[in-house]
Amino acid sequence: MRAIGVNPWVWASPVDDEALAGLIPRIAAFGFDAVELPLEQPGDWDPARIRDLLDSHGLAAAAVCAVTPPGRDLVNTAPATVESTVAYLKTCVDKAAAVGAPCVGGPVYAAVGRTWRMTAAARTACYTDFRRALAPVADHAGERGVSIGVEALNRYETSVVNTVEQTLDLVDGLPPNVGIMIDTYHMNIEEADPYAALVTAGPRVKHVQVSGTHRGAPGADHFDWPRFFAALAVTGYGGAVCIESFTAQNETIATAASIWRPLAPSQDLLAQEGLAYLRTVIR
Repeated sequence: MRAIGVNPWVWASPVDDEALAGLIPRIAAFGFDAVELPLEQPGDWDPARIRDLLDSHGLAAAAVCAVTPPGRDLVNTAPATVESTVAYLKTCVDKAAAVGAPCVGGPVYAAVGRTWRMTAAARTACYTDFRRALAPVADHAGERGVSIGVEALNRYETSVVNTVEQTLDLVDGLPPNVGIMIDTYHMNIEEADPYAALVTAGPRVKHVQVSGTHRGAPGADHFDWPRFFAALAVTGYGGAVCIESFTAQNETIATAASIWRPLAPSQDLLAQEGLAYLRTVIR
C-alpha cells in the first residue's frame, strides 16, 4: 500500500528540533507512514537526531521541503542571491540524504509571492537562467541519491511556473533526478484538467503533496480523488503522498499561505480525517 505522510506545518512553524520532538510521536500515533520535513532555515533541525526519532517511531522521511521566502531566488536576481540560494538548496540536499529522504521539493526557482510579467523571450531566458543555476544543485543531489522536485505554484504566488506543462519545459535538459513535485492545491487552480496534467507529468513526478481545494483535509472538498490516484498510478510514481496544510496560529506562515480561518475544528482532526479519507481511496 502507498505510504501516506503529513507535513508538520499542519501544526507548527518553524519546524525545528523542538517542534519535531513533540510532533513525530503524535504523527506516528495517528497512523501516518511518513513525514515531510520543511527546512525554513539551515539549522532548524539536526538530521541525525531527526532520523533517530523517525526510526524509533517507524516513520520514513518522505521529502525535505525547500522554503523560498524573499531573498531565495535563482532567477531574475543578483548573482549573490543565486549563490546563496544554491548553497541553501545544497544544504537541503545534504539534510535529505542524512535523514534518508529521497527528494527535495519546492518552488526552488523564486521566492513565494514574487511575480512579474514576462514576454515569451523573457520567459525563455528566465528558464535558461534557472537551468544554469540549478545544475550544480542537481549534480550535488545526484551524487547523493536525492532527486529534486520542482513545484509549480498558482498565479498569485509565482509567475515562473503555474502548470505541469510549464514545469516540464523549465526542467527540460536537466539531469533525470530533476523532475516535478505535484501539489493538488495549485493544480486545482491552474490546470484545466489536473488529472490529464498528472498523466502528462509521467515519470518526471518526484514527490506528491495533497490537500483539499480549500487547503484543508483531502476528501472534504470537490476534488475527484479517486480519479487523481488513478492518474497517479499511470505515472508509475511509487513514493509517498503527503498532506500539506498550515496552522492558522502562526502569523508568518498563515499570512504566507493565505490561511485566514481555521480549516478544521482542530489541526489534529484535519490530519486524522485527511488520513482516514486517503486510506479509503489509495489502493
